[in-house]
Order: sequence, then C-alpha cells, then structure tokens
Amino acid sequence: MTTYGGLLLAAAVGAAPSATYVDAVDYPARAQGQHRFRDLEERLIRDFGHMCPDTFCKGMYRRIQPLRYRCSVESATGVLGECVWVLAASEPTVDPSSGAIVVAAPVWHCRTPLANDTHIEDFYQALKPWGG
Repeated sequence: MTTYGGLLLAAAVGAAPSATYVDAVDYPARAQGQHRFRDLEERLIRDFGHMCPDTFCKGMYRRIQPLRYRCSVESATGVLGECVWVLAASEPTVDPSSGAIVVAAPVWHCRTPLANDTHIEDFYQALKPWGG
C-alpha cells in the first residue's frame, strides 16, 4: 500500500501542467525576453513623459506616473494574451482646519488594444523606435 501511494504521488507530481501563459519577460523561455521587453517599457515610459504634459495630464492629476507595463504571452505560440500599463498619480492637499495631509492617489490599469492573434514579434516590430 505504501508503494502504491508513493507511485500515485509521483505520477501526480510528474503530471503537473505547464503554464499556458507567461510574462513577456519570460518568453520564449525564463528571462529570455527580459532585455527586449524592458527596453520597450523604458521607451514607453520616456515617450509618456514627453507626451503627458500636453495631453490628459493637464487635468486634476498633473503628475501621472507610469509604474509598470506587462504583457502575457501564450508560451506555445507566442501570441499575446493581454497587455496592461499601470499608471498612478497623487494630489496631496492640506486640510486647513486640521493640518492633515489629504491624499487622492488613483491608480489606472490601462489595457492595450490588441488585434486577435497578435504575435509578440509583430508587437515588438510595430512598437520599435523610428529608424530602429
């Protein structure tokens, strides 16, 4: 009975399913997309910094900051599942009656619109820098 139980456990451990989707930094294999995706994220952050003051950053929250950009990739095919850019802002004010600092700090989860079956290579190609 112990042997049977041991074999059953070994079979269950060996049959663990692999992940269907991985973070883009882990595509095509663990950490192999890290530099490429980080370069993309850094360019998006830099471009956001140039664009934001002249567009939607003129409203209530003038100091919107990009936090992280992440994409999921189907590990077997390289097709993107979803990409989300997380942005945050803060607007601290002083309560004149108590002296307390009151902080409004919204966080936005901005999903990137993707065409069906967009492969990560096509995504990188579409977002590569001009002349790059």
